[in-house]
Amino acid sequence: MSRFSVTYRIFAASADEANERAAGIALEQTVEIPRDVVPRGYIADEIVGQIESIAEEGDGRYLAKISYSPDSVSDELPQLLNVIFGNSSIQKDLKVVGLELGSTLAERFPGARFGVAGVRRLARRATGGMVCPVIKPQGSDVATLADIAYRCALAGADAIKDDHGLTNQSMAPFKQRCEKISAAVARANRETGGACLYMPNVAGQSADALGYARFAKDCGAGGVVVLPGLFGFDAVRHLARDETFGLPIMTHPSFLGSYVLSDTLGFTHAMMFGTLQRLAGADISIFPNVGGRFGFSAAECVSIADACRDVRGIGRPILPSPGGGMSVDRARDMVRMYGDDAVFLLGGSLLRYGDRIGEAIKLMRDAIAEA
Repeated sequence: MSRFSVTYRIFAASADEANERAAGIALEQTVEIPRDVVPRGYIADEIVGQIESIAEEGDGRYLAKISYSPDSVSDELPQLLNVIFGNSSIQKDLKVVGLELGSTLAERFPGARFGVAGVRRLARRATGGMVCPVIKPQGSDVATLADIAYRCALAGADAIKDDHGLTNQSMAPFKQRCEKISAAVARANRETGGACLYMPNVAGQSADALGYARFAKDCGAGGVVVLPGLFGFDAVRHLARDETFGLPIMTHPSFLGSYVLSDTLGFTHAMMFGTLQRLAGADISIFPNVGGRFGFSAAECVSIADACRDVRGIGRPILPSPGGGMSVDRARDMVRMYGDDAVFLLGGSLLRYGDRIGEAIKLMRDAIAEA
């Protein structure tokens, strides 16, 4: 079997300290016992993490590549995440910067079902940036949200997603909302000959979530939005691999920000919103856009987009979806920054157009085409 490897950035005062930290990680992420009591043979030779390389980056930073056995994981995504950064995530001065699955785990975790090409095929948008308005705000009734969705689909949106704050509240319960908005988008598609995809936000308790996703499919939804920070990455994997479901999955970054915001802890932006989303099976990964209210830099955003689309990454390349601070006025700059293979979210700025919301969608489409 081919071992998989994780690259960690270790912040240490010396090379000796970095080597000691790496040796500790190799034990912590596998057997979690002192080296002198590790049983000889299979456990010592195969199960314990193996330091493949350590290189100094400079300024007290070291990159340590540690390989692990697929036997430590089996075919369980929660356990794979546990081996990548389980107990070590509780330690300071350690950041995950890379993951190479190797051939064995690449077969067990094939990634996205649709990816860039599949989503484009379903939305009938062969080239160019894709436009995805976000229906909101929380507190609106079903009729209001369905009307917004209808106007956006009629104007040429490629996809429409629920705001992540729309779940199963009494003002617009999930099932009622899903039925009405799916019907509204289907009506617009019939009138235009388009193929706009409505993607409701999966709601409910954890035990209900997968059932809600299947309900959305039965309503005619074109995909779903899942929050892996709340429902878990394995909920995404379960839907992505379910042959009876078979719809694109868009993941939202809610609750995941604290994993990336520290310079010395957690994951890089590219790992969290690119690599791990692909690992779970997402087809579209939402992340906070530069210039909005969340403070991601242009370099961090580009690194996410690159990780989503890298042909050397896990499974099929997926679509990056920058959101937050997006507007028609910024469309040209955003296309120049992210390129064609991206889903551009339009949220709060749309509501300023009121009954002319379809006009904003058309303006966004024109701006993308011109860029």
